[in-house]
Amino acid sequence: MRQSGPLMAIIFACTAVLTFLAPVPAPAQDTPRPPSEGEPIRLVALGDSLTAGYGLPQEAAFPAALERALKAKGYNVQIANAGVSGDTASGGLDRLDWSVPDGTDGVILELGANDMLRGLDPAIPRKAIETIVERLKDRNIPVMLAGMAASRNLGADYAEKFDSLYPDVAQKHGLVLYPFFLDGVAGDASLNLQDGLHPTAKGIEIIVGRILPTVEKFLATLPRR
Repeated sequence: MRQSGPLMAIIFACTAVLTFLAPVPAPAQDTPRPPSEGEPIRLVALGDSLTAGYGLPQEAAFPAALERALKAKGYNVQIANAGVSGDTASGGLDRLDWSVPDGTDGVILELGANDMLRGLDPAIPRKAIETIVERLKDRNIPVMLAGMAASRNLGADYAEKFDSLYPDVAQKHGLVLYPFFLDGVAGDASLNLQDGLHPTAKGIEIIVGRILPTVEKFLATLPRR
């Protein structure tokens, strides 16, 4: 996500897109994991520049900020930053095996924004994201899906196809869904870098605060080792 200029309107338009969506309830598991017990819960945040922390020091990036917030609530977690700036969903799929090592307890998946910014056919990120989920499920690694939204400037048909891919994949595979990763930050110049696309450190903290309850719900679905 290195684009700027007119594409700022795309992210700004996303703020109202997903108000009709709600997280897909996660299926109940046998035994929820307590906040802090035994070895750390090993998570991987797999995404693009929004996960990588474009323009920010690593300690201010989303995975590090989320790890601090969870530890403050008593969770024994380690979150690896597997964000790559500019990555499409297909790019995330191509590097999946080395980005998510064996022994990972769960993945927070945030991809698709660059597909939308490039105007790619929504069928492309849909297939890539679903394939990522399926391959991780084959490895017994649970996934939490963080969604994105298309700008209305791309047309109603495009927006409908793109927006629906996240709840559809979440529903089909029983995933915990956070509908809009940039909720509370998109469109606010004070919470974004000069490019208007990437959150500041303060913006990341707001994202973490809003996504935290969903992440806790996701952690509750992870079985004990």
